[in-house]
Amino acid sequence: MNIEKDHVLVIEANKSKLHYWKDLWAYRELFYFLAWRDILVRYKQTVIGIAWSVIRPFLTMIILTVVFGRIAGLPSGGVPYAIMVYAAMLPWQFFSNAFSEASNSLISNSNLLTKVYFPRLIIPSTSIIVSLIDFFISLGIMALIMVYYQYLPGWRIFTLPLFLILALITSLGTGYFISALNVQFRDFRYIVPFIVQFGLYISPVGFSSDTIPEKWRLVYSINPMVGVIDGFRWAILGGETQIYWPGFILSIGVSFIFLFLGIRTFRKMERIFADVV
Repeated sequence: MNIEKDHVLVIEANKSKLHYWKDLWAYRELFYFLAWRDILVRYKQTVIGIAWSVIRPFLTMIILTVVFGRIAGLPSGGVPYAIMVYAAMLPWQFFSNAFSEASNSLISNSNLLTKVYFPRLIIPSTSIIVSLIDFFISLGIMALIMVYYQYLPGWRIFTLPLFLILALITSLGTGYFISALNVQFRDFRYIVPFIVQFGLYISPVGFSSDTIPEKWRLVYSINPMVGVIDGFRWAILGGETQIYWPGFILSIGVSFIFLFLGIRTFRKMERIFADVV
């Protein structure tokens, strides 16, 4: 007679440290559940719903196009200014949404933190999923805008997933870092909206990175979103659009540094989350 083998829970000292990364995979169903819950909360029983993920970047694109393209007269590299701006809005909107949601995710799920063990990295990670859905919706609008302007992308468009992964790494690193700090220092919830708003103007969203003087471009690329946005424009716009490779490599390095610091800070503070949340 075959007897089905049940799962055995073993309680041992420092188990969370010894098996933490294995537990991330073991608790993948919790990740799916929390991600699906966030999606339902975001879109269920809302007046605007999914349309909001279209309206906000579209209106922002119009404003930036008028201010920087029409009034300031900044160059667009031979492509319609609206397409150039929206190509940058795609990664920026993804980053800003993911960063904002991740920063408050632990506070919003404080009831889970105090009741049961699971790898806490799951919580800020699930907030990225909703941002990905918004991204793909906005990507569809990007296609419609390109059809309107009769602008056909080249072969570079197939490299877009690589730059999306870079945007994901940047969002996760900064999200882990701020979400951990926000548990102990609640005033960070006031700082996050300022960072998002300030970052919109210091990142090359409404203008091209080519407008930055050559001597400052490497320093400017310390902002990791510079490399992400330039990569998206290179992939979507094609043509004469080029990447400033020294700055792009620097941005990639900064993104991975943020990911390392974010995970390290999160893991270091994770043991006190249940006490201070």
